[in-house]
Amino acid sequence: MSFSASVLTLYPEMFPGALGLSLAGRALEAGTWSLQAIQIRDFTTDKHRTVDDTPAGGGAGMVMRADVLARAIDHASPLGDPRPRLLMSPRGKPLTQVRVRELAAGPGAVILCGRFEGVDQRLIEARGLEEVSIGDFILSGGEPAALVLLDAVVRLLPGVMGNAVSGEEESFENGLLEHPHYTRPQEFEGREIPEVLISGNHKKIAAWRREQSEGLTKERRPDLLGTQPLVK
Repeated sequence: MSFSASVLTLYPEMFPGALGLSLAGRALEAGTWSLQAIQIRDFTTDKHRTVDDTPAGGGAGMVMRADVLARAIDHASPLGDPRPRLLMSPRGKPLTQVRVRELAAGPGAVILCGRFEGVDQRLIEARGLEEVSIGDFILSGGEPAALVLLDAVVRLLPGVMGNAVSGEEESFENGLLEHPHYTRPQEFEGREIPEVLISGNHKKIAAWRREQSEGLTKERRPDLLGTQPLVK
């Protein structure tokens, strides 16, 4: 069974976007995964195709309506659909590589792209949405975040990356940031490739890379240290 993604959005033309290119695009064409972009406005009932309304209690902006979104979600994810229902939201739980791997191992995902001030809380509760954030910043909508999430997931699907080992030493896979990389030429503007990397001693190379990863993580992302078991 291939990974199936259904994206609920006011801008279906934003998909597949970058996901139609490179590794993800080839996998999409090959049927390794599928993508359905669903227009939320198709589930409105008024002539103006209204999807939002003023916030209860007052305040700036507009809020996406629960009734419209419920009809869209129920269409995309009927009773018995095993796929998790995600809401891209800046107040969501930060997306991690662990969660990405969990999603990649599953049947797919139903992704709601929020807009305006947000989504009616009753919809989130009634449809069991998992709120997901890709970072501590605000976007104009959930679509770019959904593209990021799907890119991270699709590249982990079996057969998408040419070399299955290529993802094993990447940042976050072992609780650390990735070590530096080098390639030819041997010398670039007076900078040489570290001698250990051309020594042929694989044990020393592995130790050097590990040391570099630990140092970079301590310097740039000390918050990662101790958050998950480190792979030795």
